[in-house]
Amino acid sequence: MMLPPQTRDLALRLLAYEDAAGKTSLPTEFAAFGVCERLRQPLITLAGLAGFRSLLSRALTLARAEAPSLNAVQVAVDGSLQGLDGLRPQVDADEAGEAGIILITQLLGLLVRVVGEAMTLQLVTSEILPDFKFLSKSGIPMGFEAILNEVDDLQGVSARLEGLAEQYPPVTEALRTISGNVLNTATVLAVVAAIKSPKPN
Repeated sequence: MMLPPQTRDLALRLLAYEDAAGKTSLPTEFAAFGVCERLRQPLITLAGLAGFRSLLSRALTLARAEAPSLNAVQVAVDGSLQGLDGLRPQVDADEAGEAGIILITQLLGLLVRVVGEAMTLQLVTSEILPDFKFLSKSGIPMGFEAILNEVDDLQGVSARLEGLAEQYPPVTEALRTISGNVLNTATVLAVVAAIKSPKPN
């Protein structure tokens, strides 16, 4: 399955945020496991445990074609990923990092096919980046404060467009697409701020 470059870009952003925000106790190169874990419960709620396991198993199968080192990884009965200990001795950090990118890219690609781009971005933003205020606006350079303000504004625009989409059926699909694009832009800005902003004293 050919995936658009934007899918890999989003995967890279999510992994960078997962690593920069210290959301996982795993080594940097295994941030993909953290991303999958944080998506597990909301996707189980959306598709059921069997549906989520099927989705993640398919993503893992597709990713193995490009990254055979993932053969050591399995989807457990509860939908979690197992086999990290078996992966570590086989590959170096760069190879494991690329395998993680491929896995998350494939998972996002399947999500887009199943629920659409706008819903995928909404899910990812609410679960992976649940609150763009993880950066304090005090003690950071003015430029970064301005970026965070723009993130807030874009989130508001996206939410208002989503509301309008429900009210006006003739343009629902178009408005949801635009809303998703605006939300994607907010995500990009938030991740840039998360990674590049110096920590407040």
